[in-house]
Amino acid sequence: MSKIKLFEPYKIKNVELKNRIVMAPMCMYSCHDEDGKVNDWHLTHYTSRAVGQVGLIILEATSVTPQGRISPQDLGIWDDDHVEGLAKLVNLMKSHGSAAGIQLGHAGRKAVIDGEIIAPSAIPFNDEMKTPKEMTKEEINETITAFQKGAERAKKAGFDIIELHGAHGYLINQFLSPLTNKRNDEYGGSAENRYRFLQEIIDAVKEVWDGPLFVRVSARDYHPDGLDAENYVQMAKTMKDQGVDLIDVSTGAVVPARIPVFPGYQVKPAEMIKHGADIPTGAVGLITSAIQAEEILQNDRSDLIFLARELLRDPYWPRTAAKELGADITPPKQYERGWI
Repeated sequence: MSKIKLFEPYKIKNVELKNRIVMAPMCMYSCHDEDGKVNDWHLTHYTSRAVGQVGLIILEATSVTPQGRISPQDLGIWDDDHVEGLAKLVNLMKSHGSAAGIQLGHAGRKAVIDGEIIAPSAIPFNDEMKTPKEMTKEEINETITAFQKGAERAKKAGFDIIELHGAHGYLINQFLSPLTNKRNDEYGGSAENRYRFLQEIIDAVKEVWDGPLFVRVSARDYHPDGLDAENYVQMAKTMKDQGVDLIDVSTGAVVPARIPVFPGYQVKPAEMIKHGADIPTGAVGLITSAIQAEEILQNDRSDLIFLARELLRDPYWPRTAAKELGADITPPKQYERGWI
């Protein structure tokens, strides 16, 4: 039998993951004081997965501005006061052997908050949501700077990896898709212009961050006039040239659409981007079993396995997977008697 790849270490620049299991970013909407600060819930939730031996844990979408929150209960990184709580969480996760990542995001037109919201174009997501204000060039530059400041704070907090949230219909995704970007300036129109916002964010982040950098994308818009994986292969080539280390491949949510969901339904786009752009990718989306995860890795369809809901159901999924595959993994010393 081939060597089990799911439990092989994986090195990205100066960071070595102890296995290829990644906790995907999932919003918890648990900042009940609406201040964006880490609280006991976050310390318990994320540290549990570190105890469970997840190789890399990426925090939920953490907003670079108050206006960019998906909800008022989101984590934030727009203020220096956020660093202390994030650093405490990072130290807890690392103490159990997990690498610590953070997803930097801005919701754009999908922000459900009081006050004005912004987007590349003044088009609401649906009839129930607000119509956003079309961003001025000054607001674009301010937002790029906010991403850069967020990266600086992430570095101060001790994170190993930063992921930029360019998926699920949030602000970066809104600039990329022709369905949501109707601008006629240098940030709209052609594919090159629509990419410019992300391009400038990556460049700004790279000025202050030399660690591994991921970008999450929605590689299918599920709309005849939208983008598909082939378009993202071209963008991924540019991201690679800019120094992005891995593409976290999801799909959908930039416009309301019917999404056909089945086990591993987003693996094919991850495989296309990996080989089409010659860049590492992470696969996510209804990956639930160890055998399924191992198949993806053994067949070179992706480099890392991102788990979401499955890690909500089972914080100790790595142990479950090791038993299924016949792999040996080292438990926390305190759990040795039960790790059979």
